[in-house]
Order: sequence, then C-alpha cells, then structure tokens
Amino acid sequence: MSRRTQILATAAELFAARGFHGVSVADLGAACGISGPALYKHFPSKDAMLAEMLVSISEELLAVGRARVEEAADPAAALAALVDWHASFALGQRALIVVQDRDWESLPATARERVRALQRAYVDLWADQLRLVHDGLEPDRARAMAHAAFGLLNSTPHSGLLPDDPMHALLADMALAALGVAPRTGPAT
Repeated sequence: MSRRTQILATAAELFAARGFHGVSVADLGAACGISGPALYKHFPSKDAMLAEMLVSISEELLAVGRARVEEAADPAAALAALVDWHASFALGQRALIVVQDRDWESLPATARERVRALQRAYVDLWADQLRLVHDGLEPDRARAMAHAAFGLLNSTPHSGLLPDDPMHALLADMALAALGVAPRTGPAT
C-alpha cells in the first residue's frame, strides 16, 4: 500500500469517526505518524483528500461493476455479480460510506460533480441489467430499485451485527430478493 493510500485510509477513518470538519490537518498528520504540514507533500489540502477518496472510490465502484457485468453469462448473473461486488465494497469500506453520506456538502464542487456523474453511470449499469431481467420495467423504476438496493447494502456501517461473511450472504440474498432475482447461492446463512 502506498503512503498516499495509507493517508487516505486513515483520513477516511478519522472523517467517519469525527466528521470532516472535526478533523484538523494536525490530527491527520499525527494519525499518520507525520507532522500535519508534511501531509502537504502528498495532498494540496484536506479538501483534496476528501475529493480524492470519494472520486476514486466512485471510479472503482463503476470500473469493477462494469467488469462484473461484462464477465456475467446473463443479466441475472450480472445483477448477482453487482450485488456481490457492492456487498463486498460496503463491508470493506464502511468508513467511506459514512464519509460520503455525512460529508457530501464538504466535497469541493468539481469533485461533487465528478462523483455524481460516476454514481449516475453506476446506477445506470444496475438499471440496464434490471431492465433486461424484468420486461417492461421503466428506466426510472429500475433506477429507483438500484438506489433501494444500495440503501440496503450501504446500511452496513449501522447494521453490521454479524461477522462479515454471514453479513455478506445476508445482504446479498436480501438485495437480490428486493431486485426480484433469485439468490445464486441458496438461503442466507
């Protein structure tokens, strides 16, 4: 893991715990084992850290999502792969989910627009597969279904009461049921 990636991971944990405005550059530096001003060797500002963490994770969600769809045998398998990917992301990136939700308004305007564009493309990726699975499904309804599934999957920072593996299975089964797709692995454990 690069130093830059370590700094972003530490910043995400601190922002999730205390909010973007509750964390100073000195706090970030101390948590990373360097002085606050030394962070400026890696990022021009605290705002730039927030922007990079949320833009990069949005890019990753979309890129991996597209790859999962391309590798799938059919639209139902594509949805199962998308759900699996998003559940893994949600369980592995709890802090980023909290930061995205709580500190959205602190994101610089250009980064906010980039994240919105990436998120729209990600929603449309899901909606396209939903429309292939469900004949006659209207685009707006398919997008609403995708958003509802994200809400369920992204609830993990607040609802992760099980160890990660059984939580992943539960989330995946529930999301697939909500999307009208049969679970690929059988009942949740």
